[in-house]
Amino acid sequence: MTAELVRGQNHPLSQSRLEIRISAGTPIVAAAALGDENGRIHGTQWVAHPGAPTQPGLEVPRQAAADHRLAVDLDAMTDAVHRVSVLLALPAAGGGPGPTRFGAVAAPFVAVTGLDGTEVASYTITGLETESAVVALELYRRRGAWKVRAVGQGYAGGLAELLTDQGLPQAGQLAAGIGEAVAQGLARSVQAPPSRPSGGDRSRQAAAPAVGPDQGGTAPRSTPDPAAPAYGGQPTGLPGQDGPQPAYGGAGAAEPAPATGGPIDYSHPRRRTSAPPPPPPTAPPAPPGQPAQPVAGDATGWSMEERLYNQVWGMFEDLARTTAAYRSAVDFAESRMDKELEQALSDPRSRIGGQGDAAREAARARHGRLVDQAREVLDRDLAQLVAEAEVVEPALPPAFARWDNPVWHAYRVPMEMPMALRLGDLSLPEADRLRIPMLLRLPLERGLWIDSGRTGSPDGSFTDSHDVRHLAVETAVAHAARLLAAYPAGEFTVHVIDPAGSGARALAPLTRTGVLAAPPALGAAGVADVLGRLTQRVDLVQMALRGGAPDALLPGFDTSQQLLVVNDFPHGFDDRAVNQLRYLADEGPSVGVHLMMVADREESAGYGPLLDPLWRSLLRLTPVADDHLADPWVGHAWTYEPPLVPPGSQVLHQVLTQVAAARRAWNR
Repeated sequence: MTAELVRGQNHPLSQSRLEIRISAGTPIVAAAALGDENGRIHGTQWVAHPGAPTQPGLEVPRQAAADHRLAVDLDAMTDAVHRVSVLLALPAAGGGPGPTRFGAVAAPFVAVTGLDGTEVASYTITGLETESAVVALELYRRRGAWKVRAVGQGYAGGLAELLTDQGLPQAGQLAAGIGEAVAQGLARSVQAPPSRPSGGDRSRQAAAPAVGPDQGGTAPRSTPDPAAPAYGGQPTGLPGQDGPQPAYGGAGAAEPAPATGGPIDYSHPRRRTSAPPPPPPTAPPAPPGQPAQPVAGDATGWSMEERLYNQVWGMFEDLARTTAAYRSAVDFAESRMDKELEQALSDPRSRIGGQGDAAREAARARHGRLVDQAREVLDRDLAQLVAEAEVVEPALPPAFARWDNPVWHAYRVPMEMPMALRLGDLSLPEADRLRIPMLLRLPLERGLWIDSGRTGSPDGSFTDSHDVRHLAVETAVAHAARLLAAYPAGEFTVHVIDPAGSGARALAPLTRTGVLAAPPALGAAGVADVLGRLTQRVDLVQMALRGGAPDALLPGFDTSQQLLVVNDFPHGFDDRAVNQLRYLADEGPSVGVHLMMVADREESAGYGPLLDPLWRSLLRLTPVADDHLADPWVGHAWTYEPPLVPPGSQVLHQVLTQVAAARRAWNR
């Protein structure tokens, strides 16, 4: 499975002989710098570039080109080499013609592949403006194993500034030599790599609905605008959300954008964007006139996990469409009946004898027929979706599965992070027997808020505030356990703040198995300590990333993703702690620090509008079924059901025990 990296994200490498493929919309120069365990480059002989293209275990192209292949053999690297940084620069930075900044060309695409062409990890370098040189990614050695990290650090001063920042004393002379070698064409040209096969682009370009298997929003309390389109267009996406897209773009390969004048095309150059064909169905063909038998994983995708993910999205979209069509038909039938009844009552002749009664009965009969026809179509579509759900649900991997799915009995701590995580189920009143998994892309892009206050539970249950609070903490524990189970050993750490100790009983699965970084923090002192350490962590990582040295952190620094679970907010929080919490919610996700709040918003009403941005930044979930999630696609109010562990089940304890054992083995 290919990892599509975002800036700062890493991925393990299981192969030692690799190719690094680079695709851009204009000729660029590719080089690679070798660094020691501190990232220091010891001299010009530690840089492979067009003028000196080979180093032990490394070969780079000899000329500027729009497409490059770099050959890497990690086993051939000397013991002193702990980092390989891939450098890209525009030839203009060395004195040649052409564009002078990456913001004027298509975003470069970099892929790490095996020798057979199979992609291991990929990265699209976005967000560049005035920069003319960039550290695209780096391969680095950690505890005897190699990983790849997406860097994307750009430099407006070109290769000279880049190499200087890498600690090379002769940076200016080397940059000039590289520019001269490229300008004079000292080496042979590099042939462009063969065109990628159909479906070679893994970028998803259609935006996702703001709720559904992947997202959540607040349901509108008023009736949706009838003039708005019910369905048929692409759903609206959330700004800044890197991930949840259920579909692929269909645009073809784009031509390089001109250096000046006219709009710039930022699509990947010379890369196909069509989706891969779905796998052939394994079920026998359906008889003529009958619907096809559903097959798990028959959506498009590059792996079974991705096909199941896209299939869940398809089920969500199908349910949204067919329900919208049914509601539209019912509204039409009711408006038609109202109009016919109004006409019958406005005619004086219909008030005499039985003509009026007959007209009213005829209008109601036509209304009933229209509604019955619409319901028949809805039931037909629902039956097909239910049949598909019965096939898909048992085939889901642990990250996508309910807690009662037998797949958890065979759970093992994964070697890599899945693409998404199940946070519950979604349903609509017209299809109460059908549950669509609510999948959230990983890594998290926003925090979670488990609302322990009043809920819109359809059956009015859990009116006792104590029961709701306890269930809210249990829901948070189930979410935290899923996140712990989804990440490889040592790559996810959980902290808990429980100032009054009120959640001790519900938090027992986390404390007893030993998966927490430390016991739950108690009192105001515990709150200040945890928030202070996580705030400092965010500051340090941000400074390291801005400085282009993500590995230049203190020895023993925990680089894993962090989750802070906060219970009983705002108990134990002073003004400083509240500001730190807001800071973590805003800045934490971009550097791997995530927040999960278990709170009743009304209890913090004393802060006034100060905390409004905090609540808006979090994805609100509930501990009981609640119809509070909405999508802007068709305006449905979806009922959300949390993923609670079945009563009496030991699955949570078994999973967390394995996670704790893997964590202890990793720390040895």
